[in-house]
Amino acid sequence: MNRETLLQTALQTINGPRQQDYGDVKQSFNRIACGWDMIAKAAIASHGQITAAHVALMMDWLKTSRLLTTMDQPDSWVDKAGYIALGSELQTGDLHG
Repeated sequence: MNRETLLQTALQTINGPRQQDYGDVKQSFNRIACGWDMIAKAAIASHGQITAAHVALMMDWLKTSRLLTTMDQPDSWVDKAGYIALGSELQTGDLHG
């Protein structure tokens, strides 16, 4: 896909389905930022850095934030389960793949 087509597709998506599914972008991003901020601060306090397992928590929070607006998105529920499963494996060092 060339850059012009990609940007046109992105514009149609953020002004259409995503806006309808997840609501006001500023409110959504602020809610995500609040959760990520808490996770990042706890990560720094406990591990001195953000680890891969913390990223799994952050991605889970992204999906949680979206579900707070639209709870009937099956893909978000599946993604949450996937991020948590991966985060658990990353934390225990038992990652397969």
